[in-house]
Amino acid sequence: MSTEPLPSVAPEVLAEAVEQLTTRLRKKLDAAVAECAGRATAGPDGTVEVPFGEDTLVTLRPGPSGAVTEPGQVVCSCLLAPRCLHRAAVLGAAPIADADVDVAHPAGGSAAAEAGVEAGAAEAPSPAPERAGGPPRAAGSAVEDDVPPPLTPAQVGAASALWQAAAEALAAGVTAGGTVVQAELLRAAHTARLAGLPRAEAAALRVVRGLRTARGQGRGQRLSDLTAAFRELLAGAFALAAGVAGPEAAGGGRRAYERGGSLRVLGLCREPVLSATGYGGVTTHLLGPEGALHTLSDVRPGGVGRAKGAGTASVALGGAVLDHAGLARGGLLIAGATVSADGRLGAGRGVRATPVRGVDWSEEPVAALFARPVREAVATALEAGAETALVGCDVEVLGAADDHLLARVLGGGPLVRLRVAHPHPELPHTANLRRIGGFPGLALRVLGRPDPDRAATLRPLAVGPVPGASYTPRLPEEWRGRADLGYDRLQGDHFPRPGRGGPAPMPSGPDPLADAPLWRVRRLLETGVAGGRRAVAEAARAGDRAALAVPLRRAGLAGAADLAEGLAAEADRRPRDSFGRLVDASSDAYARAWLASAVHLEAAERALVLASWS
Repeated sequence: MSTEPLPSVAPEVLAEAVEQLTTRLRKKLDAAVAECAGRATAGPDGTVEVPFGEDTLVTLRPGPSGAVTEPGQVVCSCLLAPRCLHRAAVLGAAPIADADVDVAHPAGGSAAAEAGVEAGAAEAPSPAPERAGGPPRAAGSAVEDDVPPPLTPAQVGAASALWQAAAEALAAGVTAGGTVVQAELLRAAHTARLAGLPRAEAAALRVVRGLRTARGQGRGQRLSDLTAAFRELLAGAFALAAGVAGPEAAGGGRRAYERGGSLRVLGLCREPVLSATGYGGVTTHLLGPEGALHTLSDVRPGGVGRAKGAGTASVALGGAVLDHAGLARGGLLIAGATVSADGRLGAGRGVRATPVRGVDWSEEPVAALFARPVREAVATALEAGAETALVGCDVEVLGAADDHLLARVLGGGPLVRLRVAHPHPELPHTANLRRIGGFPGLALRVLGRPDPDRAATLRPLAVGPVPGASYTPRLPEEWRGRADLGYDRLQGDHFPRPGRGGPAPMPSGPDPLADAPLWRVRRLLETGVAGGRRAVAEAARAGDRAALAVPLRRAGLAGAADLAEGLAAEADRRPRDSFGRLVDASSDAYARAWLASAVHLEAAERALVLASWS
């Protein structure tokens, strides 16, 4: 019988199963979870069976949503069930279900995947989730939520419990962050959900998934991503627990849409969307009145195959007879439009859409996107932090360097690095960028997303010719002056004949982020995420602590040095009780020190990234 993947499991089901185990069984849980790999087989009536030895069988009966959402849907044949190791191990080996899985509303409309882009695409943020913790939904009914009420005592209590669980997980690190630690975090996340804190729950689920991937040495997980997930979780939980966060920090189960009346939008480009939990689709970027940017997404289960096919899928908005390929180069006149705060277009019952003629990138109002000073545009995009914030500029391609292209912004602008937005091998991003790199001196109009973690780096979503330039791409007329790098494939006849001699010397360009000693702080924080509190203490003991702080102070980063020293000291603190015996140090104080250093590092790096665009 062929191997069957385990169905996803609701967080509270796993947390309850682990809680029922004795201390002795909890110590054996991680080893039992590892033994479950490859054992699952398809059983009768849609069940999934996992054998343990010759006489023990765990049976999972997923609900209509395809997920295990009730404890009774997992049974074990051993005498200790349901308080047995087998049952908890199978649940621990199964993927965590998304926050909005609901047995009353099976797969179809509301299922969503937790944020996190698959494999290499994780370097480029995927479009913001339609629900807390999920990818953008296909355009559906608009949901209008009232202004969230002030935080309740129950919400503050749930946030405090989540902070404590997150602090314990941080102190444990990837090395010791096994199933028991994850279950405690999942229980706190479920409590946050019941208290009406979906944003905090989504942040906790990202951390748990990151821990699982890192412990399994998954290819799609970077330590920097897990570090950022911990920072987001701790910062949000701390603000909620301390009562200093506004009501909006709680998040909403559904995205709020406002009526926008009549709206005319013009297509800019489309990009594929991939999630780490098997969802795929497309997001089409649109330009509205007064330069407002909007998006229309169609993301469903299906992975990269769905992402590739969705580029030509029909647009589900107000009965418009148009696909995403046509919308990216056309436009819509929308009556009764519904728009979310971050520019998402909804499709309520009263929405009607009529296709209109699109415009070339060289025509107004689209041309204005590329006329804005690049540093000003990047500053706005980084401040907004929204995935709809794109940056347009005209560049001269200098050539390929390692895994990116170097280009100079025309008109005396900065040297920028063009990196692949979605490097999945089945998507044409990498091949298109490689072909562009073969034409040094090429004048190129680029629309992309600035990378907030790299100096002067742009991840192009689409490219086109520069008006008035002679050595520039020659695209088919039906493409309307742009090529979507995630869907269109550039060919040799789309470029002018080479006639500018050999490639010019490649300038390296300044990189204030790489030149700054902040990498020492980043390494210390990531060491803590990987190895926990003990790893930070070991890394910063004796002479290493001076080696950490001195270069930072020499570079004028005294604040970063003080916070890093405080983190190292707290990690190495070993308190004693009244009898002089060593006791476990508080994870709360350690988490506060780690969070302070992480937040400061993020702000410092963001300032250096912005400076690199000057």
